[in-house]
Amino acid sequence: MSLPESRPGLDPRSSGPSPSRTRPYLRLQQVTVYVRDYEQSLNFYVSQLGFNVAFDARLQQGDRWVAVAPPDGSALLILTVPKPGSWEAQFIGRPTHVAFITEDVTAQFQEWIRRGVHFLNTPRLRRIKYDRHSTAASASGQDSAEEHSRDPVWGGIFARFKDVDGNTFSLVGFDELSREIEAQRREAAEKRDTEQRAAHELEIAQQVQARLFPQSPPPCAGLEYAGVCVQARQVGGDYYDFLNLGDRRLGLVIGDISGKGIAAALLMANLQAILRSQCAIAVDQPQRLLRAVNHLFCDSTVDSAYATLFFSEYDEATRRLRYINCGHLPALLLHRDGSLDHLHSTCTVLGLYKDWDCPIAERLLTPGDTLVLYTDGITEAMNAAGEEFGEQALVDEMLLHLAECPETLVRSVVGAVRRYSTGEQHDDITMIAAKCLAP
Repeated sequence: MSLPESRPGLDPRSSGPSPSRTRPYLRLQQVTVYVRDYEQSLNFYVSQLGFNVAFDARLQQGDRWVAVAPPDGSALLILTVPKPGSWEAQFIGRPTHVAFITEDVTAQFQEWIRRGVHFLNTPRLRRIKYDRHSTAASASGQDSAEEHSRDPVWGGIFARFKDVDGNTFSLVGFDELSREIEAQRREAAEKRDTEQRAAHELEIAQQVQARLFPQSPPPCAGLEYAGVCVQARQVGGDYYDFLNLGDRRLGLVIGDISGKGIAAALLMANLQAILRSQCAIAVDQPQRLLRAVNHLFCDSTVDSAYATLFFSEYDEATRRLRYINCGHLPALLLHRDGSLDHLHSTCTVLGLYKDWDCPIAERLLTPGDTLVLYTDGITEAMNAAGEEFGEQALVDEMLLHLAECPETLVRSVVGAVRRYSTGEQHDDITMIAAKCLAP
């Protein structure tokens, strides 16, 4: 056996490229094996060797294309039935020069023997001495101790077997490759364990966050309301809440935290905790409440973190809605006569500036008026053509269900958005709908 002359980046004793190699990564994709009958060969490779069928299809010209892969799927064997008398037909029943590497040749040999695979020899040791000073290499089962001490030796166990057509293959287990395979197996197991732990922790985070959304909405005789948050991931950064502010006053809050995933979910939980803790000390003073919330939010988050927030306070006795829009999308107030009012921003976002103020605005609701608060996961949802759902489609849904209850309106809007964007949901869909009732 001769080894190629040593070149930079290639070590004939190594199973892979050296760290200095800068060429693109290459991997063996497929090898063609000529066979006599597809079904007979498939039965051998699948039933006896335990391979998987990678594909089995008919090409446009009518030819059959069949491939099998070892359990790890690292390469494909293309099974080809050549035409009788063709040049390729002569390769049926010959050595393929294909070697399958395993970390335990003996165990694999015994398993395949039980499955009826025909081996030409039992596993035997083969050592290959590589002389670093020349391109020569020798194969022997009895290298001397002197040779072992002078030159590095690499090798392992091998056995040869035949398929049903007499094509011969090698089953080998090189020492270094076996160690590498075992290391890869451990790495894959550790990665799988890490992913399972992460998935379990994410599931717990999802359950915890679900409990942060309103569980028992405060009673409000003059207002019927409902809310929903459909998250794009297991956890998200959208936030909505219903707050009992006392004296027959109800707080309707919706927000959108910067970022996505776990980081946004943590900020969302932080904002909710701050907002609820400050409600008790800011009775009938929404501006004081939000100034305190902004100050605490700035202190407890990184400089780049922020949140848009729409905070509103509905007074059941007077039907007055006071609100502060902190850089959030304008709320939509659809009156009973079909006219539409936008409740635009009154200040900038929460969390970026400690020197921050929040002017307050108000509206007087009349029976039949419907208020909708929402996040951009609704209006920016896109269809296959890249077109956004948009505000007008939301208004159309509101008009369509103007006479119905807020819960029906919320379900209808979410359903319309999902039908519109049939692909993957990229952002949380969050919405509150509230309808003023007659006294």
